[in-house]
Amino acid sequence: MPLAADFVTDRQGADDLGLRGSNQSGMRDHNERLVLSLLRQHGALAKSDIARITGLSAQTISVIMRALEQDGLLLRGEPVRGRIGQPSVPMHLNPEGALFLGLKIGRRSTDLVLVDFMGRVRDSRRKTYRYPTPGGIVAFVGEALPELMHGLPATLRPRVSGMGVAMPFQLWNWVQALGAPQAEMDAWRDCDIQADLAAITAMPVYVQNDATSACGAELVFGTGDKPRDFLYFYFGTFIGGGLVLNGQLCLGRTGNAAGVGPMPVQGPDGRMRRLLEVASLASLADEMEAAGESADHLWEQPDRWQVPEHLLERWLTEATEGLASAILSATTLLELEAVLIDGWMPPAIRAEITARTTAALQRLDLSGITPPVVREGTVGAQARSLGAAAIPLSQRYLLDQNAAQRDA
Repeated sequence: MPLAADFVTDRQGADDLGLRGSNQSGMRDHNERLVLSLLRQHGALAKSDIARITGLSAQTISVIMRALEQDGLLLRGEPVRGRIGQPSVPMHLNPEGALFLGLKIGRRSTDLVLVDFMGRVRDSRRKTYRYPTPGGIVAFVGEALPELMHGLPATLRPRVSGMGVAMPFQLWNWVQALGAPQAEMDAWRDCDIQADLAAITAMPVYVQNDATSACGAELVFGTGDKPRDFLYFYFGTFIGGGLVLNGQLCLGRTGNAAGVGPMPVQGPDGRMRRLLEVASLASLADEMEAAGESADHLWEQPDRWQVPEHLLERWLTEATEGLASAILSATTLLELEAVLIDGWMPPAIRAEITARTTAALQRLDLSGITPPVVREGTVGAQARSLGAAAIPLSQRYLLDQNAAQRDA
């Protein structure tokens, strides 16, 4: 699945990664994706800068930039005058050049967002439930999509060019955890949600694991320096993950790579447990309900939690010790530069989890390994729905680094 790569700013680095352009006419699509990916990564660039980075001729770059501008994907910035020669005109992505739909199918709620070319949410709709069903999801999209489209200016509606779907795989296996009827959840076994949604949206639809999509949002829309190799954890109803190696999202053979939830970790009583049992919102909700506290707001208000301090403290301790154990196991197999943590939670809680996980990792026996840096994710609670919208964006407009390396 093509997602944004970590592009470099010098020719030698571009050569090493196979991200150089081609002056052959048959490579136009490749070169356009390369230009759009560079502008997404670096911001506004002049034609001369892009020619220097890619190795493409000035004439080729002019043709590409002119075509992208005519398609409405690029906008001209203010000319920058130097000491000699003609002023340089930086070009940048047009936020309204293309729009995308992202559908998150969660175990407790679903979100449909309309996202512009820069990853900004233009509009959204949400529905909560006790458990998801295929019919319920299709009905929700059928009602919410016309509302989102009606809110767009008529000139922008044709620019909505695809829908991405972020959802947990094998939902029928989570019946006990969700308290859902087996018969209703079994409907997920035989349904083709991709085809059902394509039929009512009349546009391309792409389906991806939800935590993988959240990781993809970090790659495409995240801010700051992006590590080239990192493991990503997302706290949802259950914890999930994503893996990035060499700047590329790793999907795995079945699209479920880095499904960290089932990883065995040592629980507070010394017994081995699955990570999802100690580091998920479901485990916090169970503790709250056992103490007579309502946990409903956890699914509805990611920016504000109302959790008794003693319950939150115990959950944070167990969750971060479990995360540290999982990170140690992963690091013995992969030389990870960093670990990123995000989730459906207030930013202050995310920061606390990151700090405590760093401390818990340092308390483990790290002999023979170089521990990764543990950092906060930068996208936040909406990472899954934004990651869903990033799928059609990437499919159409960004460079597939793996394909670039094969073509080099």
